[in-house]
Amino acid sequence: MSELQSPATLDNGRRRIGQERRSPGAAFAALDLGTNNCRMLVAVPSADGFRVLDSFSRIVRLGEGLHDTGRLSPLAMDRAIDALKACAARLARRPLCRLRAVATEACRRAANGAEFLDRVKRETGLAVGVISTREEAELALESCAPLLAGVGRRALLFDIGGGSTELAWVRLTDGKPELIGYDSLPVGVVTLAERFGLSGFTSAGFQAMVEDVADRLAAFESIHCIAHEIRHGGVHLLGTSGTVTTLAGVALGLARYRRPLVDGQALTSQVAHQAVGTLRRLGREGLAAHPCVGPDRADYVLPGCAVYAAISRVWPAPRVVVADRGLREGMLLRMIRGDRRRPPTSYRPPVSLPV
Repeated sequence: MSELQSPATLDNGRRRIGQERRSPGAAFAALDLGTNNCRMLVAVPSADGFRVLDSFSRIVRLGEGLHDTGRLSPLAMDRAIDALKACAARLARRPLCRLRAVATEACRRAANGAEFLDRVKRETGLAVGVISTREEAELALESCAPLLAGVGRRALLFDIGGGSTELAWVRLTDGKPELIGYDSLPVGVVTLAERFGLSGFTSAGFQAMVEDVADRLAAFESIHCIAHEIRHGGVHLLGTSGTVTTLAGVALGLARYRRPLVDGQALTSQVAHQAVGTLRRLGREGLAAHPCVGPDRADYVLPGCAVYAAISRVWPAPRVVVADRGLREGMLLRMIRGDRRRPPTSYRPPVSLPV
């Protein structure tokens, strides 16, 4: 499990002296090192949650080759280190009262995951902790809770990541979500892209990906009988990932991706499936040129669509709510809430972090 970082934990070996009272403008930072992306948000509390001051997102493909070797490759680690150095440099520019940095499936699975995170600490000063699959689901749910108000009595939240897909089965009572079941499937857009390669762009290859994921969903369905609940109404899907936000962008016909138009958008199952069909017909070159995809994500969109297609086949809910929020937002909300219950302190990373 990871820890909230205090002035003593992001110091690159240098000793920090004491703690001061936190200034009103001090910010919170959340960093998510995933299998495919490195993302960071810096924010200050506001009446309705937080206001973002700075954001960072870079595709690092940390899990590249992990499926075949069981290890993080040197090139993948170098890409991630470079991104984390950029994050550390940004953090050094402003006072922070809390920072949390987490890693997910790639570092959970890799035989050299702990060794890599030790290197991260030495070279960037960032103490990155590996979170459990359950906490990953809980943080996603925490960030998405406002989007579940008034949607029904149950919701199935899914987060299609690079190396895994998280599922959270949620009971809604008076608009408040309660986690009643969760699972983490060891398949994501990177793992499927590496396993199926170019065949994933063919009809047969796409269907093979869908069948693979659907088979993995069977155990969760047998425990919670979600399909039965869906037939009785009041159950919605909620997706938080680049896959579902891309589907929303395509469904809305956006000339470029715009978060305010996507976050919280509800797509009928028919519209979502039409968007999947549109993306499949584009081919790799068309995906690379699409304004809501781009060349860096062209290889990963159809594997993500296959995961969504499997989820919607096993659990045919009438609509899917799209969330452009996830771990970072969940971490920020938790830190802000926890900070209100503790004495204020001051936090500033060292200005001489390695870059």
